[in-house]
Amino acid sequence: MAHASSKPLVYLVGAGPGDPGLLTLKGRDAIACADAVVYDRLVSPRTLDHARPDAVRIYVGKGPRSHAMPQEEINGLLVRLAREGNVVARVGEEAEELRAAGIPYEVVPGVTSAVAAPAYAGIPVTHRGTASSFTVITGHGRAGKEEPAVPWDQAARLGGTLVFLMGMERLPEIAEGLMGAGMDGATPAAVVRLGTWPEQRTVEGTLDGIADAVRDAGVENPAVVVVGQVAALRPRIQWIERKPLFGRRVVVTRARRQASRLTRALEARGAQVTEFPVIEIAPPSSSEPLARAARSVEAYQWVVFTSANGVEAFFEALDGAGRDARALADAEVAAIGPATAAALARHGITRVGMGREYCGEGLAEELAKSVRPGQRVLVARAQESRDVLPRMLEAAGAHVDDVAAYRTIAVGEGAPDLAAELRAGRVDAVTFTSSSTVTNLLACLGGDTALLRDAALCSIGPVTTKTLRDAGLEPAVQADEYTIEGLVDAICSLWKGGSR
Repeated sequence: MAHASSKPLVYLVGAGPGDPGLLTLKGRDAIACADAVVYDRLVSPRTLDHARPDAVRIYVGKGPRSHAMPQEEINGLLVRLAREGNVVARVGEEAEELRAAGIPYEVVPGVTSAVAAPAYAGIPVTHRGTASSFTVITGHGRAGKEEPAVPWDQAARLGGTLVFLMGMERLPEIAEGLMGAGMDGATPAAVVRLGTWPEQRTVEGTLDGIADAVRDAGVENPAVVVVGQVAALRPRIQWIERKPLFGRRVVVTRARRQASRLTRALEARGAQVTEFPVIEIAPPSSSEPLARAARSVEAYQWVVFTSANGVEAFFEALDGAGRDARALADAEVAAIGPATAAALARHGITRVGMGREYCGEGLAEELAKSVRPGQRVLVARAQESRDVLPRMLEAAGAHVDDVAAYRTIAVGEGAPDLAAELRAGRVDAVTFTSSSTVTNLLACLGGDTALLRDAALCSIGPVTTKTLRDAGLEPAVQADEYTIEGLVDAICSLWKGGSR
């Protein structure tokens, strides 16, 4: 992975507490330029999406009682990668070792969990009239030391808010130490596990009972302990738990370059999203029919697009022919759905006809009212699309050129991992945005439909629903409006008012 012309450099990136949206811009840029990314167990998989496709990803996860790689080996790994000429992004520490080895490094600070985890739980570490300061204390003991890890007398007198990191194993000792030093046992306290993650869980109580409450709730590391009057504010200002998809795990099967819009919409509603693209968008088997259509587009009275992908592919062909949107000035343009219309608008085509229903049948019914017999119609769409649209237009008397603008090909890297998650019941919903996402996901799973039995299958529209049913699967919900927004609304409705 070494690059002979590159200079060694290690970025020590603070990736934040878990929510991938809390990664700083500088942290994102450091990961994006790295030849190798070294990461641990508390880094969101979505953070790694910023890495280059050819970057080496090395997992060195460390837990309280288990280590994928000892710290000494991690240090050595960073030194070795840098000396090989790589730019390395490490989500962690190790600055002293790098300095000793003469390796240049930069520290990219991240958002600290000491502030972010309480904030996501509805607990501000400072609040007017309640706490004007906060103190961060490590909860780790110091092996071989007789004196207490924390000077309890000082901590109890600090006032404001106390935030303990890595203190779960010593929570009873923390509470006893503070109370023994004079802090009131009725002081509000809270423990936030996996703060900012969709699995976030908060236990509330008072200093004299928080250890028992945490034990009874079965809450374990990683967690942040908050002691102070601000913890009592949580019932009034908690917010993330109120999101409709908070804590739900949703699989997005859309093509990777298209998935981000659906992913962002689901995450904005609190979901934990796993992107598992089962299709990729590729050029058609032969590009000449599309190129020929682009060169002679003035010959058509109608130009019809069935997806944003078809729009982009057509305009690439138009550009290759030395043309632009002005070549469609005399044609009527029609599209399936607002996403396709929006793609046309980006190219300057804003006068677009659409059917009432965002599917081939809906558009064909509308066009049949306007297309006159003998008119020439260009339909630019996926190579493997159903033939319902061109067939209905031909039945109306039109001369149709059905041109493949692109094709979808099956992918499915990581299928065994997804199958394991489904088998373990760790997936709440799976989204399907086209028939090809259904057929390709089943192919990735070896045709084992039983793996999808416990997940809510969410369909974007009737054509996709039919494909699911043909495979013996019943969708839990179908979007009322056959769009990404409609699909997200439908998913939210599954858990409206409580558990499904």
